[in-house]
Amino acid sequence: MTQFARTSEVLTVLAAQETERLTVGDIVAVLRDRAFALLVVLLGLPNCLPMPPPIPLICGLLLALVAAQIAAGMSAPWLPRALLGRSIARSDLQRAVSRAVPLLRRLERWSRPRLRVFENDIGMRTMGLLLLALSLVLIVAAPLVGQIPLGLAVTLVGLGLVERDGIVVAAGLGIGVLGVLLNLGFVYAVFTAVMGLLHLGAAAAGA
Repeated sequence: MTQFARTSEVLTVLAAQETERLTVGDIVAVLRDRAFALLVVLLGLPNCLPMPPPIPLICGLLLALVAAQIAAGMSAPWLPRALLGRSIARSDLQRAVSRAVPLLRRLERWSRPRLRVFENDIGMRTMGLLLLALSLVLIVAAPLVGQIPLGLAVTLVGLGLVERDGIVVAAGLGIGVLGVLLNLGFVYAVFTAVMGLLHLGAAAAGA
């Protein structure tokens, strides 16, 4: 795998590893020098599809850790040994990659280095903070309706960073804003429903 390999090629190689489960350490080893940006893609990718718990939670926690390190200006990701040993079934990864690769290849044909406002130190630190915010929302996101838009947003941001394409990054952030608003609406709806039930219960008790 060369430094000029496209995102779709790296993910295809990763999904083709000959093991039943892939640890986080295995994934970082394959990503190598582009680990930060490709980890962002990889952690967003599973959430673009309906995934059973605790996959969204694990992805959100790992993304928060990666994003915090980007915001801190670290040159390479550091992950604790306990996280490096956590694993995901290769079948789950293959399913996500097989659905994503055709779209990624179409995006790669269109994508090119432009609007490279995130390549300097301040820009990357800002991206780290924005990804950290998205990861925190992803951790508590509503299943499907809140999870999928955030997963797509994170994947596009990561892809834009890999391809040095500011337009793709901006598109990802725009979808991320919509995902955050959807989750806020879901939380508000749940809160309103709970308060309504409590009010009915209190009214029934008073009667």
